[in-house]
Amino acid sequence: MIGATAIFIATIAITLLGMYVSPAITERALLRPYFVQRQHQYERLITCGFVHADIPHLLFNMLTFYFFAFAIERYIGTPRFLLLYFAGLICSSAGTAFKHRNDPNYSSLGASGAILAVMFAAIVYFPHQSLILLPIPIPIPAPLFAVGYLIYSYYSARQSKGRVNHDAHIAGAITGLLFVAVTDPFAYRELAGMLGFAV
Repeated sequence: MIGATAIFIATIAITLLGMYVSPAITERALLRPYFVQRQHQYERLITCGFVHADIPHLLFNMLTFYFFAFAIERYIGTPRFLLLYFAGLICSSAGTAFKHRNDPNYSSLGASGAILAVMFAAIVYFPHQSLILLPIPIPIPAPLFAVGYLIYSYYSARQSKGRVNHDAHIAGAITGLLFVAVTDPFAYRELAGMLGFAV
């Protein structure tokens, strides 16, 4: 689980450094589509995933990452896990960069797109997984949590408040599902069998 551990530690460390040591770290890492388009700052498609808006934003993303990333890395291996994570991050950031390419004032941050890619890929492999989020003391089925997360993201994106990139959530989820379809199509056949559907 080297990949998930490295991403987990790096994301927390860089976010906290940007919050409490040097805000310039966060500023330089932000996804700014206007600069990506005109100054070819393509690294921002990745760096934006290692900074977060505040502690609740960081905590929620890292908690979700913890529930899904380590298990799927054990199952698919580190190389495929890293490919999945960064595909989710880049694809979700690229969609946002294209949408806001002419807005010089737009910026966003967060690892949500990559984490949603990991989450939805994990659900294909582990559809019966559950998680517990305090203060709710009962197991929440992972697919229900994922759908609820997407619904929240959709309405939050329409409100467009803050710098959290809610649009990336939907793109990340789609990337995760497509990643499994391309790299391991038989996983969907196994999923259908587990859920009692004829294959």
